[in-house]
Amino acid sequence: MSTHAIERRAGVPARLPATARRHLEWLAAGLALGFAVPFVFADLLDLPRDLYYGIYIAFVATFFFAWARSTGQDLGEMVRRRTATAIALGLGFGGLVSLLVLKAADATSRPGGLQLAGAVVWRGVLYGAADGLLLSAFPILAVFAAFAGTRLRERLSGKLAIGAIALVASLGMTAAYHAGYSDFRSGKIGQPLRGDALWSAPTLLTLNPVGAPIAHAAMHVTAVLHSYDTDLFLPPHR
Repeated sequence: MSTHAIERRAGVPARLPATARRHLEWLAAGLALGFAVPFVFADLLDLPRDLYYGIYIAFVATFFFAWARSTGQDLGEMVRRRTATAIALGLGFGGLVSLLVLKAADATSRPGGLQLAGAVVWRGVLYGAADGLLLSAFPILAVFAAFAGTRLRERLSGKLAIGAIALVASLGMTAAYHAGYSDFRSGKIGQPLRGDALWSAPTLLTLNPVGAPIAHAAMHVTAVLHSYDTDLFLPPHR
């Protein structure tokens, strides 16, 4: 008889819920690795931008799914949670951050044809979605999971307090990640921190991981189309 069968017959759940400390350990790992990936591959090794994006996207996907599996999170249930609202908010806040791109960055020349289409998909959609997943969806969902089963999750005031903590965690992840790039280790880091609340809002309001990546991808797509050689929205910058 399998271990899981014995556990079920004994009345013990096959997968125990993760403790708050375990989620905090994952958050700490995310902060460290979120800084280390751009620092090592973009800053020190100076890899070509699109190759670096491939490494970063693979890291984010692996890290997020490892966290979910290790802590017993049901990703299917997360994605089904207020799905229509999460998508609508993602598109709405994506429009807002896109307006910020148009305002903050000067228009530059860009390639055309297949090269531009590839950049929209790779640098805009995929890299943008990875950013939204690591910088917003992961820290927000990890903080709320850390408080699962507590009295705070049962009261509106408690949920608001957890939401504030989750937003601080997202700001911390955004700061750590951007500090991995040499040009963001300056006052320039304030730019992504000011945008964090906007692209985090869809996931913060719905606890669905798809909202923030949609908003962030919209911002990156706008940057590719409007300011292809931007020195702000598509790091690393040479």
